[in-house]
Amino acid sequence: MRSKVKMMRPILVVLGLCSHLLSFAQQVDVKGQVTEAQMPEGVPGVSVQVKGGTAGTMTDIEGRYAISVPPNATLVFSSIGYESQEIRLGSQTTLNVVLNTADNLLEQVVVVGYGEQRKAEVTGAIVNVKGEEIYKQASTNAVSALQGKVAGVQINNTGRPGDSPQIRIRGLGTVYGNANPLYIVDGVWFDDISFLNPADIESMSILKDASAQSIYGIRAANGVVLVTTRRGKADHSVVSYNGYVGVQSVTNPVKMANADEYGTLVNELSVLNGGQPLVNQSYGEGTSWADEILRKAFITNHQLTLSGGSQKSNYSFSLGYLNQNGIVRGNGFKRYTARMQNDYKVFKPVKVGYTLIASMSDVDDTPNSVFTQIYGASPIVPVFNPVGSYGDPADYNLGDGANYNPRATLDFYNRELKKYKLNGSVYAEVQINEFLKWRSSFGGDFGEEGIRGFTPKYAATLTQRSDVSVLSVERNERRNWILENTLTIDKTFQEKHNLKVLLGQGAQRYKNYNLKTSAQNVPNNSEGDWYLKLGDVGSASLTDNGDLYTIASYFGRVNYDFASKYMLTASLRADGASKFYAGGNAWGVFPSVGLGWTISEESFMKNQTLFDNLKLRASWGKIGNASVPNNIAVLRVDQKDAFTAIFGDQPYTGASINSIVPPVTFWERGVGTDLGLEGSLWNSRLSFEFDFYDKKTEQAIFDIPILGSIGTSSGSIVGNQATFQNRGFEAALTWRNKRSSDFSYTISGNVGINNNKVLEVVTGENPIYGGGSGSTGGALATRTIVGQPIGQFFGYQVEGVFQNQEEVDASAQKSAKPGDFRYKDVNGDGSISGLDRVALGNPNPKYTYGINSNFQIHAFDLTLDLQGVADVDVFNGNIGKRYGNENFTKAFYDNRWHGEGTSNTYPSANLGGGQNYLPNSFFVENGSYFRVRNLQVGYSLPKSLLDSWKMQKFRIYANAQNPLTLFRYSGFTPEVVGTQSENKDIATSIGIDNNVYPLSATYNIGLNITF
Repeated sequence: MRSKVKMMRPILVVLGLCSHLLSFAQQVDVKGQVTEAQMPEGVPGVSVQVKGGTAGTMTDIEGRYAISVPPNATLVFSSIGYESQEIRLGSQTTLNVVLNTADNLLEQVVVVGYGEQRKAEVTGAIVNVKGEEIYKQASTNAVSALQGKVAGVQINNTGRPGDSPQIRIRGLGTVYGNANPLYIVDGVWFDDISFLNPADIESMSILKDASAQSIYGIRAANGVVLVTTRRGKADHSVVSYNGYVGVQSVTNPVKMANADEYGTLVNELSVLNGGQPLVNQSYGEGTSWADEILRKAFITNHQLTLSGGSQKSNYSFSLGYLNQNGIVRGNGFKRYTARMQNDYKVFKPVKVGYTLIASMSDVDDTPNSVFTQIYGASPIVPVFNPVGSYGDPADYNLGDGANYNPRATLDFYNRELKKYKLNGSVYAEVQINEFLKWRSSFGGDFGEEGIRGFTPKYAATLTQRSDVSVLSVERNERRNWILENTLTIDKTFQEKHNLKVLLGQGAQRYKNYNLKTSAQNVPNNSEGDWYLKLGDVGSASLTDNGDLYTIASYFGRVNYDFASKYMLTASLRADGASKFYAGGNAWGVFPSVGLGWTISEESFMKNQTLFDNLKLRASWGKIGNASVPNNIAVLRVDQKDAFTAIFGDQPYTGASINSIVPPVTFWERGVGTDLGLEGSLWNSRLSFEFDFYDKKTEQAIFDIPILGSIGTSSGSIVGNQATFQNRGFEAALTWRNKRSSDFSYTISGNVGINNNKVLEVVTGENPIYGGGSGSTGGALATRTIVGQPIGQFFGYQVEGVFQNQEEVDASAQKSAKPGDFRYKDVNGDGSISGLDRVALGNPNPKYTYGINSNFQIHAFDLTLDLQGVADVDVFNGNIGKRYGNENFTKAFYDNRWHGEGTSNTYPSANLGGGQNYLPNSFFVENGSYFRVRNLQVGYSLPKSLLDSWKMQKFRIYANAQNPLTLFRYSGFTPEVVGTQSENKDIATSIGIDNNVYPLSATYNIGLNITF
């Protein structure tokens, strides 16, 4: 019997092989064209897939396709912006298909965590932005292009070339650590995407609610941004060029007092303090330091892309170059990018591919103090003296304070930052059968960063000098990788029950290394001759440190829908992170559930004609945050020379505790609920989406300042200190109409309303103070307390200005002088003290909004994007930075108190004296603004001319970004980005303008060419 079985095995193998070959022999060649219902035009880029199989292709530029399929196969035609169609082939060999438009309807396909879904199936709050909406702008960072386009997403641009924008999704979610969202580019996790060329992006999906985010549990507490880069399309070879050149200029410059006005103010200040006038002659207009330091700056960007493919493989290759000069002299940013992508169908059930992105950037930096110096430098002082030396404030007997020449600050500052980055991923997919697919991927993020700073031996002014040259060199290395395996089951039962199950496992490792060295008396030769070994041997210093943590993950998700009417999404992720090993708290579990009900599919809605689609959804989920420093619960100490003590004629180096930490630190968790309503009306002309959300951060990690007298060098306690909430409402409306092939338009608007509030703090009723205001003495300007927003501005309420000594004598401020601020005696005890401080403003914006429109008129196109923020405050710390005779703004000069009855709003020139410098309501200003974010006009050559030139597209355009910003704030810009220290994001310092890089308008012309 066994011998017969052995004889049968080779026969069965041969029969199976013959059957497999026969199935290929029976393939049917099908071709056709896909057109749009409203217009008889071919639709390019439509996906044509065999349902339940692996064969597929894409339509070409004219909407044509060709594919080999099994007999009686069902073909699925789908494309974002159109309703999908499934057609059973039968005996046809030519199949032409007409698609109905479905822009922003429930039928479009969106990218979600670990896959894609039809919008109709999505139960979470997810917004998808197409790549062409991103790269058509002049933004050097893709995140900046999202400003004003997504409800509930606040983006602040720093203005400094090479810096990443600050993004907040539904308010501030983290206080201690990185508060930016998690970026996932083709499966690899990043903290920012400044390395990515916007023209390489196919789409960006913003996951806003906990249900959508929880599948990425460990880093999802601040939101998730999924980035899909462009891939080649089968049977569609393309060569494209996108580029522009332009100029940037400062918008809303701050007008400062001129030399004569400054002299008046200095003399008034000296007399108020019991001295004699210091300036006894006229200097006219003097030096405008803003004009001297700031400039019009050149910018250019170029991208060349080659892509294409066949039914067996596709490819995409791109090269990019960006050169952006800063609006500050000497400042600049260059970026070079290269991207390669390939997908291969090895054989029928197996697909492999890779994406590789390389970038190199070079930043010529500027000193952080230069903008403070623009505010404070004396306009009496010339840039250069007639003999060629630098103008020196000491020559003008102006006293302390404005003892600097900003031009000298720039000329002797040399700091260059170079970054080299290589990242990408490889994957393999196996379609085990028609409903079961395995995918394995491995990605990495490998980077090198070099910072070199050189200060020569020089003497520019009395205070701006260095007796020795100093060369400092810093090296940072990053070695991160991520491995993920998923198994997907996608099955339809009885035509109405659709089930999709995702099971996954992942592992990650993050490793960083930092080395800092310096040496003195390095010769100031040419730039290439700056080497540490040329400096004094005894002056060399060296510090190094590293960072390593690992993550293990298990996750799963179930998607079920019945007849596209009732939807259920449930996910669970377990993450173990080495950061939280203490006390057995390494693991966190993050569940979520989402429900959806397509109301328009119900029988009672069939006869109504108002709604084309109407869906109600609700979700709940937990998410985590691991974006905090490693080993946060480990007690650290400092050893410094200052701690040295002598015992028995022997020196012993002492130590001081850095900060007090609890023995156990738990995961910081976010818990969120979302209720949404979405749909469309009037043949999909009007679409809408409304969301109400409640998002809490529990066990939030705070850094609470404490008295240094208890023995810590930093004076803080770090640990799980608080719970705070972001609650709000979002609305998005879009109206689109296509009147003919020569005229169409789209107008969309969105608004987000967010209220930030602290629910619980371990300090109980005791406030947490923070936020150095920049004023004399470093007075703290913010308070975090239960029932109020994080980082609320806190100080004295100004009721007016003392006009004479009689008013001073009758007040609670006996030590004040006429011309000083008159503070409100809140507690009525007859004196002004810290007990009289009150809430002054909120740095967390309540309203964010955007209006975006696109018009197509014959061969012309017009884009107009408007954006703004409302009900937010800014603390102008630049005004309060007074240590002597710094300059004043022109508004201060015009409105100041300089005698009884002259002003009851602006104080005297003694702004930095007495109690005037303390944080108060005078420094808190309205931070609301309205901006024309983008204005673009383009012209495309007609198709007849393109055909004769064998081109697919030739478009020329003119663009203006940020050409107009309306606001009442007296600084350069109300977009104030929170400062960040070495290890943490200082949320208690948001909205304080101590040294903000001015924003600029960009005017450019560009070309889009496709062959």
